[in-house]
Amino acid sequence: MSSRSTFGTIKRVVAILIAIMIVLAAGIVVGQAPTLFGIEEDPEASIEFTDQQGNGTAVTIDEVSLSDGGFVVITANSDGSESIAVSEPLEAGTHENVTVELADDADRELLGRLTATVHQDTDDDETYTYGESDGEEDRPYLDAGYPVSATATVTADETDDALGDSFVIDSLDVPDTATTNETMNVTVTVRNPTDIRAQQNVELRLDGQLVEWQSVDLDGGETTELTFEVDTRGTPPGEHPLSVQTNRDGTVELVEFEFHTDPGIEVTNATTDRIITDVATPAEGFVAVENDSGEILATSDELDSGEHEEVRISVPENVSVDENTDLTAVVYEGDPDTPESASPYEEDGDRIETTFTIGTTPGGPTTDAE
Repeated sequence: MSSRSTFGTIKRVVAILIAIMIVLAAGIVVGQAPTLFGIEEDPEASIEFTDQQGNGTAVTIDEVSLSDGGFVVITANSDGSESIAVSEPLEAGTHENVTVELADDADRELLGRLTATVHQDTDDDETYTYGESDGEEDRPYLDAGYPVSATATVTADETDDALGDSFVIDSLDVPDTATTNETMNVTVTVRNPTDIRAQQNVELRLDGQLVEWQSVDLDGGETTELTFEVDTRGTPPGEHPLSVQTNRDGTVELVEFEFHTDPGIEVTNATTDRIITDVATPAEGFVAVENDSGEILATSDELDSGEHEEVRISVPENVSVDENTDLTAVVYEGDPDTPESASPYEEDGDRIETTFTIGTTPGGPTTDAE
């Protein structure tokens, strides 16, 4: 073999070795890319918050884990719109038996059905500013797109001494089930455990939201029975907590709400620029108009759970629909502003929908999915 061919062989071997080293190095860089370029994985959290007794000024979180640290926020309703207590800043990691104290400006005590949500400290200032920043800072940790949270019922300590001069709830009488279109009667027995005549408010809440309150005047040791009337219209089907509270006492019962009619939708008028429907939906959402490919062409405004007449759906100017074209009106769950993240409402596995044709006015009964 000539020296020239030997040298050429060595060059090829060296080139191959260099190529292998480059590939290996690239693999290491790709594997370390999130760290090298400052990209972090999505923050994660979990929380355990169980039923407990308390004095209304603090609650205990059994366990909370935060990948990036942050806060535990206590709200009086599941949508997180009424913050009444925020924990001290928590470092990343797992924390047990975390005490969260009532905020100084809270308009109610830490009693009844409460939700604990795990929030990040996105601006790293160790101050909770989610409300002040209109949700731009200190956002909740998410799991599958939903805030990481847990709900528990906090009842007052059982002894009258622990309640101070507060009226106490001796009984709460509510039906086990109700429909979403009725007036439900709730009976409450209230007692003044002190020796002094006093006047106090008794509040009734559904899902943490104040429904009605009554001012009660009782002599020392006196007991009275109150009746509340709860309008259930607009309440989504499912199990909902109903609570009654005095200054420092409270009790909660769960009520199963059933939708009061069959879900359905009917198109009452359809033109190339507007569709009008009558809808009965058990869920918050909207009506979408789809073509035969399942593409959403137009949506209604957001609808609450219940029955709605003359729901108008305007067809956008950039959407062209012809007469004699079959379209489908479908009941959706979710936000009409982000229809791509919404989903059709299903009853027993079937969509609630009806097919119609532009330029006609269908009649007949509500059309359910078959």
